[in-house]
Amino acid sequence: MSLVDLHIHTTASDGKYSPDVIVARAAETGLKYISITDHDTIDGITPAIKAAKSYPGLTLIPGVEISTDLADGEAHILGYFIDYASPDFQKELEKFRDSRLGRGQRMVAKLNELGIKIDWSRVQAIAGDGAIGRPHVAQAMLEKGYVKTFEEAFDKYIGHGGPAYVEREKMTPQEAVALIISAGGIPVLAHPFTVKDSEAMAAALKEAGLIGIEAYYKDNTPEQTAATLELAEKYSLIATGGTDYHGIDESKEVMIGGVEVPLEAAERLIAMAGKRVK
Repeated sequence: MSLVDLHIHTTASDGKYSPDVIVARAAETGLKYISITDHDTIDGITPAIKAAKSYPGLTLIPGVEISTDLADGEAHILGYFIDYASPDFQKELEKFRDSRLGRGQRMVAKLNELGIKIDWSRVQAIAGDGAIGRPHVAQAMLEKGYVKTFEEAFDKYIGHGGPAYVEREKMTPQEAVALIISAGGIPVLAHPFTVKDSEAMAAALKEAGLIGIEAYYKDNTPEQTAATLELAEKYSLIATGGTDYHGIDESKEVMIGGVEVPLEAAERLIAMAGKRVK
């Protein structure tokens, strides 16, 4: 079991468990460093920090995961040690949350037109207080038997290019990197093998100020991890990692701490954050 997990979601976005539950589970698992990285929101950070005070052996790194748009899909940018109290940063993220709300409503309308009758009120109930995302729509589809798995919902209907897919307010990866830097954070390219050309993306974002790349990831093959570590070395990036845990389908998910991430990943981020504070 790893001592580090730098990619975890909570009910503040599209995770199943609240920040305090996530912190407790991480501590019980024996982790030393974790980061809460909810999609386009930092609402889970303050309660997570409060919960972490009960576990002196656990260090919580404040984070966020920003979804950005490409011509042929998406790229996600993680931000660590962001100033989550910054009004300007919160305002920018709020735009994204509003965009998610309208996007979710339009997806549900499209699904209904396709004969998939799910209620917007049910999607809202599944999301609770969190920012509404496509996994909440997928959960509503799953509950009514229209799909058998989350993957099927995305592959057939709400994934990029699907018949019920809806674009959201656009932000480029470079803009996300700049936003994270403006909030005093450390930008990291998440799961690079989900983009078409990971090296081209790493090279372009390095010029924009990228500091790290997620090399240790739940879906990586050993070859992909090795290739990402080569990119990290080539472009002088910190190699980070995590499970991308949501808790929604635990029969298939990698549990918190289930990806072996070196302690050095967290320690280098902490050292970098310290230099930036000075």
